[in-house]
Amino acid sequence: MSSPAIYDPIAAELDLVIERLRELARVDFPWLGQMLEHVLRQRGKQIRPALCLLAARFHPCDMRQVVTMAAAAELLHTATLVHDDTVDKSALRRGDPTVHSLWGDSTAILLGDYLFANSADLCTSTGNLRCVHLFAYTVMTLCKGELNELFSAFDVKQTREHYLQRIERKTASLFAMATESGALLSNAPEAEVEALRRFGHHLGLAFQIVDDILDYMGTEEDLGKPVGNDLLQGTVTLPAILLLEREPSDTTVRRACEGPDREAAVREAVERIRSSGMIEEAYAVARGFADAALAELKHLPSSPAQASLRGLVDYVLSRSR
Repeated sequence: MSSPAIYDPIAAELDLVIERLRELARVDFPWLGQMLEHVLRQRGKQIRPALCLLAARFHPCDMRQVVTMAAAAELLHTATLVHDDTVDKSALRRGDPTVHSLWGDSTAILLGDYLFANSADLCTSTGNLRCVHLFAYTVMTLCKGELNELFSAFDVKQTREHYLQRIERKTASLFAMATESGALLSNAPEAEVEALRRFGHHLGLAFQIVDDILDYMGTEEDLGKPVGNDLLQGTVTLPAILLLEREPSDTTVRRACEGPDREAAVREAVERIRSSGMIEEAYAVARGFADAALAELKHLPSSPAQASLRGLVDYVLSRSR
């Protein structure tokens, strides 16, 4: 299933999500409007709102509420990106200058806070208390994940289990919120709500692992940021952890994290990881989580939405950016 075809069952609703986000930039403060237009025009894959919309498609429901929640999920994601780029001092996001590089750190932090508040406002406007509680819990979980990443930077002793816990919090939690909230707003049976939550959780883990692989295997043009940028920022991801596990005497990753000429060491580490077989092993871990996500779909009725969710799993594993 091609990427556009995946979104066919929800194409109209996804357009409404995008329009809801555009509306946020229509404010009476020109500087704020300019910044909002900058971050909101950088639309990525729209996976999180798509997951919310597809999860609600298994039962008749008020899709206006689901569109609102889908917009909240995407806006929450956008807020985390603004803050992440500021903490990481990233100059580019999807090939465009980041907010902090254009307007400064203080402005970027406040803009991220503004986006967080707007996403919470959208969520509460659904009137669904379980969604509101889920949203708040997800924000706390995301913050734990980001703090975990911050305090584990440059730590070459972290294990695969530490890594999985980190990405479970910083990525999988938001995927799971998207699918669970869509199911809740469609009044799905509790067993289906749980199946969709687990689906989102496993898909989020697979997504982040592939994202981390692409940081080594992609191109700067595709990634919109330098290859090996994660390691340059001190974020030790699965391919590097696997190399450290398999070949503890190899000092390439350690030099990239601790050496004097880190940029040259990161380039060397990227080449070492590419040639080591750890990329294939990391993909195998991602496929394991993707298979776990697919297994959850057996608990759901056969439908175009189910086919699209299957297509999303395939897309996550095969994407190149």
